[in-house]
Amino acid sequence: MIFTIARNELRRMFLSPLAWVILAVVMAILAFMFLSSVQYFVMIQSRLLSMGSEDGVTAVVVAPLLGNAAVVLLLVAPLVSMRLVADERRNKTLSLLFSAPVSMTEIVLGKYLSLVAFLWLILAMVALMPLSLLAGGTLDFGLFGAGLLGLALLLAAFAAVGLFMSTLTQNQSVAAVGTFGLLLLFWILDWAGRGSGASGILGYLSILNHYEPFLQGIFDTSDAAYLVLFILTFLMLSIRRLDMDRLGG
Repeated sequence: MIFTIARNELRRMFLSPLAWVILAVVMAILAFMFLSSVQYFVMIQSRLLSMGSEDGVTAVVVAPLLGNAAVVLLLVAPLVSMRLVADERRNKTLSLLFSAPVSMTEIVLGKYLSLVAFLWLILAMVALMPLSLLAGGTLDFGLFGAGLLGLALLLAAFAAVGLFMSTLTQNQSVAAVGTFGLLLLFWILDWAGRGSGASGILGYLSILNHYEPFLQGIFDTSDAAYLVLFILTFLMLSIRRLDMDRLGG
């Protein structure tokens, strides 16, 4: 049932023009950033060689592209996730889901997987840009792979937050703004904690601090574990919220 729900949600998503507009706009923005980075690398390539720098096209072009993609998709994730449960609540169809022979866990995981599939589709399209560089050069696949893995986990975390916020309201705009606000909070926690006594705790809770090592080609199991626990926490909160709705109904 989980995959049936996910397939139906993904089909509904692509029946909406919003999904296609998001894909087009995101790819246009990231393609522009990618081509600008390639042009910059071509300009400084001879200088890097003369300085004996070990920075190659992967460090100069690919890592910044994946970093920029994370910021762009932080803005996009709320728009994609806002309707997942809020739309069901607004259309009074949530009770139909509750009466179906499926558990709250299956409902949440089905909707979550559809959102992750959409975001990972964007990730796959982004990955094609650096791969196109193989036509005229080489890539550091260790750095490239670590960056893709980090971004995949980060997008899954964005999806978990978006789904949870969508369970709290029937207003899609409120869900979108709430998702963006919460994601931005976890993104800038490290900045907010600098200079205060809680800087260590806030720095650890910042998802940016756990994503940046991946962009440097460093796979740290503690960073991956944090993102996985982050995802599981918000999925459990979503399940708990729907359970409360069902019992209250």
